[in-house]
Amino acid sequence: MITVSARNNAEWCDVMCRAHRRPGVFGERAWTSERRTPPLYPDAVTLTPDATAGEVLDRIDRTTPGCTVKDSFGRLDLSAAGFDVLFEARWIHRPAVLAAPVAPAGVTWRPVRTARHLAAWAAAWSAGDDDLTGLFRPELLAARAATVLAGTTDGGTRTVAGAVVSRGGGAVGISNLFAVDDDLDAAWAGCLATVARFWPGIPVVGYEHGDALAAAAQQGCVPGQALRVWLAS
Repeated sequence: MITVSARNNAEWCDVMCRAHRRPGVFGERAWTSERRTPPLYPDAVTLTPDATAGEVLDRIDRTTPGCTVKDSFGRLDLSAAGFDVLFEARWIHRPAVLAAPVAPAGVTWRPVRTARHLAAWAAAWSAGDDDLTGLFRPELLAARAATVLAGTTDGGTRTVAGAVVSRGGGAVGISNLFAVDDDLDAAWAGCLATVARFWPGIPVVGYEHGDALAAAAQQGCVPGQALRVWLAS
């Protein structure tokens, strides 16, 4: 399932890069981008456990600051190439046979369809971080493989939670999940209930760490193998 998760995540990274007009390339063992990717998105994602450091590092831009590599299988050691571990996380997998959680009352979850609503979603997601302004571009709304979900109150006028759903690799991936009030258990429940409604019978994948990992596990997501993100020093 980790190979499925890695592929799904790489496809979402590629969707984000294409929205910024910086498409990556899928190789046999890694997805890579020869141009610097948008903030928070890796320059490479390994797709198989036998991907080598050379296959990754030779196909990305290491000359400008911020280069990152997502080692999906935790197999690479990039320290000799001038990289440090930025963070570690765990892949998660929720089998398709599990019943959907019950979405908490009071929050309505639905796909984001307009640029105005996407801007409101992005503002809530980033919590006012100016460095992330413009990350989620309107071009994402036309991407067939990804959907931004918003949890709203007050008749849809206030975004209080959200996530990105990516479809690819035989799974539904969940990323960028957030809750304005930090109630991640409720956010996971609402998001998973919505995923089950729109994309039934498909396993859910993603990766998390810390409190977000615990919240995902509370809603039936099984923690799996560790992944590692490397940052060029």
